[in-house]
Amino acid sequence: MTRLNLRAGMNIHSGFGLKAFTNDELNAVHNASLRILRETGIKVENKAAVAFFLNGGASVETFENHAIVRIPPYLVEDALRTVPKTVTYYGRQKKDDFVAEENRVGFTAAMGEHVKIIDLKTGELRSSTKNDVAEICRIQDYLDILSVTERPACSGDCSPSIQSVHNYEAMVRNSSKHCFLGMGGGDNAKKIIEIAKIAAGGEKQFLKRPIVTGTACPTSPLTLVDECCGSIIECARGGTGILAVPMSLSGASSPATKASVILQHNVEVLSAVILAQLVRRGTPCTYGGCSTIMDLRFASSPVGVPEMALFSVAAVKMAQFYKMPSWVGGGASDSKQPDVQQAYDFSLTAFPPALAGANTIFGIGSIESILTFDYAAMITGAEQAERMIKVINGIDINDMTLAADLIQEVGPGGDYISHKHTYQHMREISQSKLFDRRSREVWLKSTNGKDINLAAYDEAKRIIKTHQPLPLPNGADKKIESKMAEYEALINK
Repeated sequence: MTRLNLRAGMNIHSGFGLKAFTNDELNAVHNASLRILRETGIKVENKAAVAFFLNGGASVETFENHAIVRIPPYLVEDALRTVPKTVTYYGRQKKDDFVAEENRVGFTAAMGEHVKIIDLKTGELRSSTKNDVAEICRIQDYLDILSVTERPACSGDCSPSIQSVHNYEAMVRNSSKHCFLGMGGGDNAKKIIEIAKIAAGGEKQFLKRPIVTGTACPTSPLTLVDECCGSIIECARGGTGILAVPMSLSGASSPATKASVILQHNVEVLSAVILAQLVRRGTPCTYGGCSTIMDLRFASSPVGVPEMALFSVAAVKMAQFYKMPSWVGGGASDSKQPDVQQAYDFSLTAFPPALAGANTIFGIGSIESILTFDYAAMITGAEQAERMIKVINGIDINDMTLAADLIQEVGPGGDYISHKHTYQHMREISQSKLFDRRSREVWLKSTNGKDINLAAYDEAKRIIKTHQPLPLPNGADKKIESKMAEYEALINK
């Protein structure tokens, strides 16, 4: 069954689902998390963050360059009470809003900041640039199945110290959807929020409808590094939300058993959420998940593996347990190109969290264990995501959809092709864009046997060339240019 939320412009999916864990199991993870937070604590490498924890009631053991912060259960529960249960990821226009609430499933591209890209013109592997960020975000803006815009690559040709700011400038100029990205620390978070305020039409409009969320990545095991803390603090102060997304590696930065990875991951997410609430009660927080395994044979961290799917499902269920929005990895691949392995990896890791009710699944277009971005993987992945949504919508069974009277009317040996009922409901039947359903003869005649990946690259080129994102407000272009020049000048002093 599908229920449409017109304000969000996206469907709520309440058809097929995946329970995965019992309430007792989820409570066991939560109770064990409280114990670790209380007895073992979190390593915190930011003095301002330590002060927030201390003033909030945590015990602090100080060392030269960090502190061990032990958090009592009441502080955890208080933070969870103040976290918004439903978060709206605001776009620059209302039709782009995405409400992250129960059973609302969405997708987005990329799994983190890719440093490499398959060049769309040459097909060669190269380092990513700011223009790549812009072009991929333009495609994200175009594809309706992508509910928000994720930073897909890094502006590798820009000043490293403010690279995240360049990333955001490219994103907001090319997509009117809500943007998620790593802020790159407190100073850059403040700069990004300044740019976002201009893009939103001013500070008042931004505070009413914040159009960006900062990604904060706790470091496994059990560490909030300086950059992560700075991003959380300035995002909370600045009126925007945070996405807490650890990446524990089973057998390396976390224990080898799957349950222990879920536990440690949960502790790390909670530590970030608590800090955000101590800075500003009511700060929107999204429960993120990107944990996987360490393949000890190759010292690699693969993402197209069964464990990735399981850990993402677990993150979704813990988020639902806390009544928080979820954002989890799925759809990325370890393959070096868009091939059969990439397609298998996509389905294996994206479908389970979709069935679990993940609010956002990120990873479309990611290959080579999230080092590289590929346009064909993005275009075909978006179409596969549409097919997944069709499945999890389920089947609505009632007197009208059963059409028993129609079956009796047509009777044995009849047909439905010319019946008005078919015309009324034919658009409910799934359609394909790139995935070809034609006969071999028609396919050969129409495409000359063109490979689906070549067709996907062509589609990406077409979108980049023809799609025009929503323009920024009047005067915003010059103001943003001026701000970027100001930031660059500060570097050169």
